[in-house]
Amino acid sequence: MASKNKKKVVVSVTNDLVTDQRVKRSIEVLQELGFEVCFVGRQLRESLPVEQPYKTVRFKLWFRKGFLFYANYNLRLFTFLIFRKFDLYLSNDLDTLLPNFLVSRMRAKPLVYDSHEYFTGVPEIQGRPVVKGIWSFLERWLLPKANDFITVNQSIASLYYDDYGVVAEVVRNISDSQLPEVHKTRAALGIPQDVYVLINQGSGINTDRGMEEAFEALKKMDHTILMLVGKGDVLPLLKEKARLEGLQEKVLFIPPQPYLEMLQYTLNADCGLSLDKDTNLNYRYSLPNKLFDYVKCHIPVLVSDVVEVSSVVRNYDIGEVIPDHSAASICEGIETIRKKGKAFYSPGLEKAARENNWDEERQKLVEIFRKYQ
Repeated sequence: MASKNKKKVVVSVTNDLVTDQRVKRSIEVLQELGFEVCFVGRQLRESLPVEQPYKTVRFKLWFRKGFLFYANYNLRLFTFLIFRKFDLYLSNDLDTLLPNFLVSRMRAKPLVYDSHEYFTGVPEIQGRPVVKGIWSFLERWLLPKANDFITVNQSIASLYYDDYGVVAEVVRNISDSQLPEVHKTRAALGIPQDVYVLINQGSGINTDRGMEEAFEALKKMDHTILMLVGKGDVLPLLKEKARLEGLQEKVLFIPPQPYLEMLQYTLNADCGLSLDKDTNLNYRYSLPNKLFDYVKCHIPVLVSDVVEVSSVVRNYDIGEVIPDHSAASICEGIETIRKKGKAFYSPGLEKAARENNWDEERQKLVEIFRKYQ
């Protein structure tokens, strides 16, 4: 039984709690500091079980996406929060901020806001002025009122400072050093043995992530397959594209996995992909978890020329940067990595893994959360 002296923190997300490694790392820090954690998200039909050493709550909602989903979720979250007492509110992304702000103010308790992206720059709301206007209004009203503000890299922190004059603490999406104790073989995972294996992983396989162009490149490459491990809005379209264009044997669609199980696939890949398009500010300045997962699994990467990602790749020489999203450029980049081989990139990967480690990054969270002990 939890100690009555422990301070209680509620951590809110709109996902299903299974694959959000950034938030789980934050929770680990909170637990180490002695907080009693309640992790709140949503339940989907396909959601995997959650087994964690802290309380989890998942709402079953009437809607899966769009305005009705956000309204449904925010109402459920507000109702949940108003009838329970917490000492600290940790809101993750703008779609959880309103109920956390309202209840934290009503309770006179601190609010920490962690923005995992430049929310009003996401592609899903571009060209939708009413929707973007609502989110922009909420962000302008609420973000400066948080007691502490965290975001994922300096580029996005600078955008928020330009917008609202608010200084963010930067905590990058750097992986911890944990790897599976036993590495599974390709055969055990159902991966062909004698092919070059590309991987794109994570919960953001969405529009403008470059997967359609990767499919076009696959058509031009022999003995090469692509594993898509995870979930995202564009997956149904990609599955249909694979079926219509005869790519079923060249694309493996693997559903979301527990983190260490996902890394089994990464460890068996030859090259990791991060092909976000520079179509919006959020993607231009993104620095996704998967890049550092590829690094710690010691596989070279092929990335698009977006600011933060390409800077890491060039700085450590851990892969190749494509100039555009043409099938020809993707093919050329993959062929370059294939010819150079993993050994060529190994020194850079080792250095990148050594210098970008969670043990150092987590200290920033320790300093923030320690104020609320």
